[in-house]
Amino acid sequence: MLVYAKGLLKCGAPGVPFFFDKRKSFFTKTKRGFHSLPSVTRDRVHFNNNLRYSSKSTEVVEKTVIDMDSKEDKADNPALSSYDDAMEALSTLISRRNRGDRTPTSGSRDKLEQVIAYLKILDLEDKIKELKVIHVAGTEGKGSTCVFSEAILRNCGFRTGMFTSPHLIDVRERFRIDGLDISEEKFLQYFWECWKLLKEKAVDGLTMPPLFQFLTVLAFKIFVCEKVDVAVIEVGLGGKLDTTNVIQKPIVCGIASLGMDHMDILGNTLADIAFHKAGILKPQIPAFTVPQLSEAMEVLQKTANNLEVPLEVVAPLDLKKLDGVALGLSGDHQLVNAGLAVSLSRCWLQRTGNWEKIFPNQESKETEIPVAFCRGLATARLHGRAQVVHDVVSDPQGSSGSTETSCGDLIFYLDGAHSPESMEACGRWFSAAVTGNKSLSTAVNGYRRNGEYSRESRDFNRVSKQILLFNCMEVRDPQVLLPKLVTTCASSGTHISRALFVPSMSTYNKVISGASAIPSDTRRKDLTWQFRLQRLWEKSIQGTDAALDHTLKSDGITALPPHDFLCGDAPHCGGPAGTQVVTSSAVMPSLPLTINWLRDCVRRNPSLKLEVLVTGSLHLVGDVLRLLKR
Repeated sequence: MLVYAKGLLKCGAPGVPFFFDKRKSFFTKTKRGFHSLPSVTRDRVHFNNNLRYSSKSTEVVEKTVIDMDSKEDKADNPALSSYDDAMEALSTLISRRNRGDRTPTSGSRDKLEQVIAYLKILDLEDKIKELKVIHVAGTEGKGSTCVFSEAILRNCGFRTGMFTSPHLIDVRERFRIDGLDISEEKFLQYFWECWKLLKEKAVDGLTMPPLFQFLTVLAFKIFVCEKVDVAVIEVGLGGKLDTTNVIQKPIVCGIASLGMDHMDILGNTLADIAFHKAGILKPQIPAFTVPQLSEAMEVLQKTANNLEVPLEVVAPLDLKKLDGVALGLSGDHQLVNAGLAVSLSRCWLQRTGNWEKIFPNQESKETEIPVAFCRGLATARLHGRAQVVHDVVSDPQGSSGSTETSCGDLIFYLDGAHSPESMEACGRWFSAAVTGNKSLSTAVNGYRRNGEYSRESRDFNRVSKQILLFNCMEVRDPQVLLPKLVTTCASSGTHISRALFVPSMSTYNKVISGASAIPSDTRRKDLTWQFRLQRLWEKSIQGTDAALDHTLKSDGITALPPHDFLCGDAPHCGGPAGTQVVTSSAVMPSLPLTINWLRDCVRRNPSLKLEVLVTGSLHLVGDVLRLLKR
């Protein structure tokens, strides 16, 4: 089974993932069941399940993942049944049938007016004004900036709340209290309170809110009731018209890196996009941003000047200031987000009158980073962004049941990049991770496999293959994304040998939980989009259009490629009948079948080490994580 570094608390809320720094360890040994991480010079460490770890800022309880799919568990656990009911209720709020569709408005009401009306019904309109908010917008890195900021302030001793989107496995991921996903019990309590009030009092043309609006007002409800000291709020989409922009007086605002994304909604130029992002700026409220292209910076600065906003451009974080401690999120691009988070956190502390109380001797040392800040930057975690998962593949022929059998290695590198800018950052991170570039690699953010150390000594005898597992939404432009990824990896010395294109497993019109059953009928899907992705991939690799074989098996299902497709040097022959077309890619019938097929490949070839980059969509990343947890 999988051993992973993000434990489950008693209530089912995922715990804060573990952190290990090879120079310093924040873990201490206390009693039986508590263990300190080994003090070694290797970057990789292994975790055992059923262990409890403690740190200066967090406690994580490791528990075995319980199979919650059985009907017996649901019958015996009313809370689980109620949680499923909540997911069903949430699903009715999805007003778009497909990703990329526009959300219809309710009558003639302005969207932000709607949200204010919902807040009034919940008696939150005045209460949210008391929240001390950090509001963050951006195209790339806004989620990471929020995670860094939350971790910094939590390590400074404050009770934190954080609202981000989207979730990967369970909707509760969007709501963190003190670094932990909200518990199932508390989620249900606040969910049904909001649901029932809105159902009862939504009148005069005001219908139930669409999904994101409901989740936003639910976040405000949670943060008010949980009495958080700071609420870190990530913008959903854009800024000016985003549901979160009902916040009128945040403590500080941040705008992360801007790029070309959601053009169908925000506009086709960088200036248009910057205009929407700058919409979160409030009169005379301090704001920070990162270096931007001139077209975007001009818009931000003009908006700031009109609102008399002191806008400061923050340089990327200098690693030397961290005194040897590595960032909790991997990739050189995270230095940009970390620098922004440090400025936002420092400003929040100063404007709330807490800086002098916590750091009385650092009033004039603006360039220094306090130890609590370093601890927060080092322990920040965000699943699905530069995350490494070592899959545990057991040999069915092995009698001992040990993972130390004659199997190859299967390692997943997951990053939800879906824009040209983030795809380039993803390519740099993946290349650095697989080539062992220590300047960009940090403690692995995710699952671990047992016996990691003993396997390292055998890595020299393994044949490494870099594989791409890809899907993206149809509103994206794969003609830009795929070449950008290939070029970036190649320029860093990493060559992707094979590409696998898979359909989504999750459905857009249904909210599911981390315990939801894996869909059984996943093989009969429309693969038209995946075949288009394959053609674009082959064109970017070979420079010409390939006549690919889309022949189905007799049962109407796309056939899996042979196992030696990944192992051997000869590319797959994928031409129509009677022709031989050399291809380096394949369309897979379903994601569950693909994961099992990859596992079979390393079982059949003990000398094989598969390094699988999963990217193109956060939904794909979430689906893969869901399968690996099982």
